[in-house]
Amino acid sequence: MTENAISIQSLSKIYTGDKQALDNVSFNVERGSIFGLLGPNGAGKSTLINTLAGLVKKTSGTASIWGFDIDANPRNAKANIGIVPQEIMFDPFFTPRESLELQAGLYGVPKSQRRSMELLKAVRLDDKADAYARTLSGGMKRRLLVAKAMVHSPPVIILDEPTAGVDIELRQQLWEYVVDLNKQGVTVVLTTHYLEEAEQLCDRIAIINHGKLITNKPTKELINMAREKVVQLTLENDIVETPSHNAFEKVEMIAANILEITYNKDKMNAGEVLSIIQSMGLNIIDVTTKEADLEDVFLSLTSNVV
Repeated sequence: MTENAISIQSLSKIYTGDKQALDNVSFNVERGSIFGLLGPNGAGKSTLINTLAGLVKKTSGTASIWGFDIDANPRNAKANIGIVPQEIMFDPFFTPRESLELQAGLYGVPKSQRRSMELLKAVRLDDKADAYARTLSGGMKRRLLVAKAMVHSPPVIILDEPTAGVDIELRQQLWEYVVDLNKQGVTVVLTTHYLEEAEQLCDRIAIINHGKLITNKPTKELINMAREKVVQLTLENDIVETPSHNAFEKVEMIAANILEITYNKDKMNAGEVLSIIQSMGLNIIDVTTKEADLEDVFLSLTSNVV
């Protein structure tokens, strides 16, 4: 058996009118990992997910889920994946319990093996099991979608913008559940616009833009790609003009005695920044630094692709 939960090779999709949504995309998702799939709106993420779900027919390339090719073995491929869509879709006249029972039936799960109440309890909806789905809040409906994706116990789950429009408390509850699923061996693929979530949760991140794969690296390695660092200096006395030096990328005066200096970490270090400022006759009484984060890398990579 392959060690990859998902394997995508040279995947392309061209829609009518020569609109290329995916352009020769290749990457693997290791079993047991939390994998981030990031990109701006219109980058091709949803097309890729819908291709794996069997909702979009690819133009060329191959894709397999848990070792099953989506074309040669579509039934087995679909049985091994659960997808939480970006759009909130629900049956307004069914209760959450009925929705899960129906979904389980569609996947051929015998009644004796269904886990409807267990799943509702896991996503904190057990107290709403018999309420009409149309009465649920937006956050509750999103959690119901997660439960529906898990009715057939798939080893792979894809979460497409699962926390959009969800408040902070519910978002944290959802991620706790996702992390717990991952600890149980479920492979998670996540798309999100909340980059801090991806940074905290994902083992590895791929970024696509204009249908092309830009990068695919372990999260820590990706963050280390950021070249710029920022140091904030509190000066002993107020200054009138912002000091400048050709070694700095940017200097901003935050307050009369506070400077924010951006520098390239490949060319100098924080100690050299302090030395330059002190050589200008300015006394420093406090120093704080800002480490690069995933947002810095994301913006840098996606803004450079045409």
